Amino acid sequence: MYKTPCSRLTGVWKCLPHGLVGVNVQQKLIANASRSHMSARSLIQLCRKNQAEWFTFQHLCFLKRQYVKSSGGLCQRARPKQEPVASALDDRDDSVVRQVQKIPALKPEPGIVEPPCDSKNIQVEPEATKAARLEARQWKELRVEYNDLPGIYARLSKIKLTALVVTTAAAGYAMAPVPFDLVTFLMASVGTGLSSCTANSINQYFEVPFDSNMNRTKNRPLVRGQISPLHAVSFALACGIPGVTLLTLGVNPLTGFLGALNIFLYTCCYTPLKRLSITNTWVGAVVGAIPPVMGWTAATGSLDLGALLLGGFLFSWQFPHFNALSWNLREDYSRGGYRMMSVTHPGLCKRVALRHSVGLIGLSALGPVLDVTTWTFPLVSLPINLYISFLAFRFYRHGDRQNARKLFFCSLWHLPMLLLLALTCKKSRVSQDEAAVAPSTPSLPL
Repeated sequence: MYKTPCSRLTGVWKCLPHGLVGVNVQQKLIANASRSHMSARSLIQLCRKNQAEWFTFQHLCFLKRQYVKSSGGLCQRARPKQEPVASALDDRDDSVVRQVQKIPALKPEPGIVEPPCDSKNIQVEPEATKAARLEARQWKELRVEYNDLPGIYARLSKIKLTALVVTTAAAGYAMAPVPFDLVTFLMASVGTGLSSCTANSINQYFEVPFDSNMNRTKNRPLVRGQISPLHAVSFALACGIPGVTLLTLGVNPLTGFLGALNIFLYTCCYTPLKRLSITNTWVGAVVGAIPPVMGWTAATGSLDLGALLLGGFLFSWQFPHFNALSWNLREDYSRGGYRMMSVTHPGLCKRVALRHSVGLIGLSALGPVLDVTTWTFPLVSLPINLYISFLAFRFYRHGDRQNARKLFFCSLWHLPMLLLLALTCKKSRVSQDEAAVAPSTPSLPL
């Protein structure tokens, strides 16, 4: 094997092997160069005039592959780096000088057996398999069966969050000092659940471009294209209109107003604020505090201090819960463009979580003061409130993922335990009113 050195004419005469370049072009170039002492620019112009007779680079590579395949005993080997060869064409010379350098053959190292290159052993991918693989990479709209719609609707409405909302509303209804009415309780629970489905669906409709950038939300139905945006909005309306109507006509207008207000705050205030300011966390805490108030108003028909106390429990609980959750999702929120305290104000995020965790102790002490619970409630709830405050303090001191995860998981069982203890220590106003009326009735003379 021989190699001819490259000339200085960039793009024209680069390492052209003898025998592969058109003979007519070579003869014309050499004859014209030796006869009329043409410059490099003249050679370039001459080559451009005969482009039709050139071999393209793709054709040259094709011929090389065909030569390798047709030679049974030929194997491609790594070639060592050679020293630079002198220029083949010098502007100062009158003739074209060709220097040929022989490449020494590679000697195989002893003890290493090279496998023979056999083209028969190469597995060729079938055309059907290749076509299927390329088709799988192409974008196509997902077709959803009717059997998949319940699962899609559950993810669209954030069924776990909706279940938590209904649970807190049921706790507010149960804490109200009135006799328990099963029909009103069911209508209030169903209406609250439908309102929550509406708010969550509209929230996902607005956040499709941003959810696609986050690992936590990139598999939502609207992001994956399982349903159309019009389908999602139709589902939201199908849940919201009956839900608010049921709360207004089936329960009472005050509860229906709170349900509509909650939908408005979540979709029109909290959702856009997530990309504008960290105040979205406080607005979201107000949204989460309204469901137990709705449960209280569904039972009593009025907005009392007890309803505000239950809303205060949910308002304060959401800060250690959500701040600990968002701390481990800072990269995701930053990628999605959301302005969360954990992303823009990490120090404030830890302080707010600690502040509201300690505030739960004070709110528990207000229960007997407002005649909502007995005096045993602050005592029995003190251990769990101290524990979540301790974890919030550790999160405040260290600010690492491990302590944030411990605080988050503690908040998951802290809220149901706190509401259960409050329900156990509930003070009934009906019995107090009957006891107050009984002595005022005149006794019959014997």
